[in-house]
Formats: sequence, C-alpha cells, structure tokens
Amino acid sequence: MIRFGPSGNSQIFYEEGNKSSLQAPSWLKSKGLTAYEYSFGRGYNMTRDTAQKLGEEAEKNDVLISVHAPFYINFANPLEEMAEKSFNYVLTGLNYLNWFKGEHLVVHLATQGKMQRTEALNLTKRRLISTLENLKSLNINLNNKYICPETMGKFSQIGSAEEIIEFCSLDNMLIPTFDFGHLNCLTAGKFKEKDSYKRIFDLSFEKLGEFKTKNCHIHFSKIEYSSKGEIRHLDFDDDYYGPNFEPLAQVILDYKLEPTIICESANFMAEDALKMLNIYENLKKH
Repeated sequence: MIRFGPSGNSQIFYEEGNKSSLQAPSWLKSKGLTAYEYSFGRGYNMTRDTAQKLGEEAEKNDVLISVHAPFYINFANPLEEMAEKSFNYVLTGLNYLNWFKGEHLVVHLATQGKMQRTEALNLTKRRLISTLENLKSLNINLNNKYICPETMGKFSQIGSAEEIIEFCSLDNMLIPTFDFGHLNCLTAGKFKEKDSYKRIFDLSFEKLGEFKTKNCHIHFSKIEYSSKGEIRHLDFDDDYYGPNFEPLAQVILDYKLEPTIICESANFMAEDALKMLNIYENLKKH
C-alpha cells in the first residue's frame, strides 16, 4: 500500500487550532494522508508515555509513523566512542519505532570528514555491520522494523544512490530511503524526466531485489542547491530548483511500487504531500 504524508507538522496544522503532535494522526486522516514522519534530528526529546500514545493514535487512524534518527549519527567518525554513540542513537530510534507502531527508521549514515572517500565508506560499512550484529543480540522487537539509510544532498556526506544501495545489500533489515530532492542537488538538477528516476529504481531492483525496491522509503521536496550540494528546503511553489513530482509518480505507477512517501517541504509539508497524492491519483486514472 502506497502512503503519503509529511515530516512534522505544517503551519496550517497549528493555524487550525491543533496544539500537540498527538493530534497529528487524526488530522492527517481528515486530509486523506496516511503517513507521518517524526524527526528526532536534533535529539530524542519525547517521553515513552507520549510516544506510546502517539502510536495508539496512529494505529487508530491508519497512519504509519516513521522515525528520523538524529542528524549527528556518523559511522565514519574515527573515534570508537563516537561510533558507540551512533549505535545508541539507532537503538533508541528503534525503541521509538516500536512505541509508534512504525516500520522505518531513517538514518544519515556518515560524513566523509578528512578521510578519503573509500576509507570513509569502508569504515561506515564495518560499523553498520557491527551495529546490526549488536542489535540482533539484544532482546528487542525487530519484526517488520527496517533501518533506512538515506541518500544525501551534499558531496561531503556519505550517501549517493549507488552508495546507499550498496549498503542496503548488506542485510535484510536495510531498506533504502531515496531522497529525490537530495539526489537532484547532487546532480545539479538532473531529475527532470522519468529516465532519471528509472535509473535509480533499475539499479535498486538489480542490486536489492523486488521487496526492498517496491517497499522503499521516499523523501521528496524541492531543494535549493549550490556547487557543494543542498542549501535549504523549499515548497512546491518553487519553479526553479525542482525536482517535480509528476515524473516520479509515473515511474511509481509504471513499476508498481508501494513506497511510503514523506514530504519535507519547508512549512507546507502536509499541503505538498496532499498535492503529491492528488498527482498520483490523477495519473492512476489515465
């Protein structure tokens, strides 16, 4: 089942009188949206009791919650104690996922830093494998739980489409998050036609198979970029930077994909998620 929803709460959510994210699932259902990403990008700041209540509301309203782990995870950090912190951020994220009754934990894997790219990639791979081994040795519920490494928008970060697909081949628990706004930044605006999107999914089908590709996690927003990559998120009113959603929607239909699609537009994420849903539904009719 394909799902659409926002990352966080739009301005309109509060303008309509809502005060708490506990109200988000019923509000999203009223708009026709069925997904919601809760970002802990700057750290975990929700009590277990609140998280469980949010999970109950999500289940009641058929809204699937994904978790975004802290931005400062870095499996390529040369210090082992910092790598241990990254492991704990992932573990905590999985706990929240259980409380939210969700499936996808989105993770920024690493930053290259002063290392050579190959060195950073090898260290990230080793740390990721170790993380998965440690997680599986713990007594936590990992059923239908997926760690979803995200494609990144800056050249200094680990996370090209090829790199993320390669990492996701390491274990059944790893499913890619394709952030097409980020990928558009890395290619200086090349995601304009269906072929750009097809290339990503074709590679994913080849390397990861049908299940991981059809059930991938997707982030979508228009993003301003420079020669170094991502600068800032925009909303769908932007007609300069892109990318546009229509070609992706058509590829999703052509390939019969069933992803969860999260909109990360600035301030208008729910409105733009609804625009994506309407584009998809209209294409589906033709």
